[in-house]
Amino acid sequence: MFYRKRIIDRQFNVRMQTLGGVLIVGPKGCGKTTTAKQKAKTVIEFQDEDSRDNLLLIASNHPSDLLKGPKPILFDEWQDAPKIWGAIRKDIDDNHLVGAYILTGSSSQKVKTAHTGTLRISTLKMYPMSLYESGDSNGQISLMDLFSNREFSGCKSDLTIDDIKRVICRGGWPQSIDLASEELGYQIGKEIFNQTCEVDISNIDGVRKRPLWAKAILKSYARNICTTADAKTVYADVVSNFEMSKQTYYEYVSALEDLHIVDDVDAWCPSIRSKTVIRSSKKKNLVDPSVAVAALGVSADYFDRDYKTLGFLFESLVIRDLKIYSSEHNGVVSYYRDRYGLEADVVLHLEDGRYALIEVKLGQSEVEGAARHLCEIEHLIVESNAKENQVPLRLPDLKIIITGTQYGYKRDDGVFVIPIGCLKD
Repeated sequence: MFYRKRIIDRQFNVRMQTLGGVLIVGPKGCGKTTTAKQKAKTVIEFQDEDSRDNLLLIASNHPSDLLKGPKPILFDEWQDAPKIWGAIRKDIDDNHLVGAYILTGSSSQKVKTAHTGTLRISTLKMYPMSLYESGDSNGQISLMDLFSNREFSGCKSDLTIDDIKRVICRGGWPQSIDLASEELGYQIGKEIFNQTCEVDISNIDGVRKRPLWAKAILKSYARNICTTADAKTVYADVVSNFEMSKQTYYEYVSALEDLHIVDDVDAWCPSIRSKTVIRSSKKKNLVDPSVAVAALGVSADYFDRDYKTLGFLFESLVIRDLKIYSSEHNGVVSYYRDRYGLEADVVLHLEDGRYALIEVKLGQSEVEGAARHLCEIEHLIVESNAKENQVPLRLPDLKIIITGTQYGYKRDDGVFVIPIGCLKD
């Protein structure tokens, strides 16, 4: 079976060489099991109906029997047999094992374990595919190389604006990549959306939830995607159609977070100006823009008439890819916006302290204003650092505008303009 390499593979290998096991988490359909199988020598699938009853019986009565066999052993849908967690933890302790176990499973069921996996089982978060992983980005520009040497001789993307619409609607779900037609690919995002609202949101904590309410919340998230709309705004949007208490609303949102569908972006709040002028509410976002498209009930053709919504979804796509590209360096994605209108759509921090200020603009006409914002933030940091008794704030290592255009270049003000169709890790 052909396997498309994932950026997470390198992290996966490091974790397997460090601790006794790895738990891979992420939204349903992102490829957790397929990736895990590339490393496993023994695979135990609790969802295999031919052996399910026997496996569950063993796991319930004497789970250590399932730990025999060539390692690493993959336990897929491990949450169906929660006792296996404790057995694995004990085996790792008793035998000082490294890289012996892999656990994957649906995020649609929350399991309480008697012990944590601290220093025994490492948790690795997985996203749907980035454009580079799916083959849609030509990968001419490495984000990490740009951080290291800042050399840039230009680039050209192969993606047209129609291609941008297509990859937003299709999403990064592995199952959607090689289907026979674009229309079939779009169906996967719809299936994820419907399964989440009709089944998974109730299964995760065993409390029955109404699919229409869940869909209404995700539709409001989609309407407000990549904006700083607060919880009151989304809640008001939902209760305009349904009677729902605030407590119930927060329970639904919490469940969607546990399912790795809601994936909000935190604010970056440095002391550039007064702390009171910086917006600190989270930016609304979903794990993949295709879920928002499904929630809105639109198709790629719809965006021929609505570039404003397309722009917000494009930003969501870019955020998804930046999280993936920077994951090996424990990248943290946030945003900056103050009441004066100064903003950076993304602030990308790496674990070594380096960071980039990033604006996301679909078209070329918005580049000039975006560059001005980035340079102004940098100038404010310089001014703030010059003040007495002021703890210096590191200057941005990169100023980048990520676009949906074809050509990339470096401006005279030091701002890099890079098409999303050229970017990789």
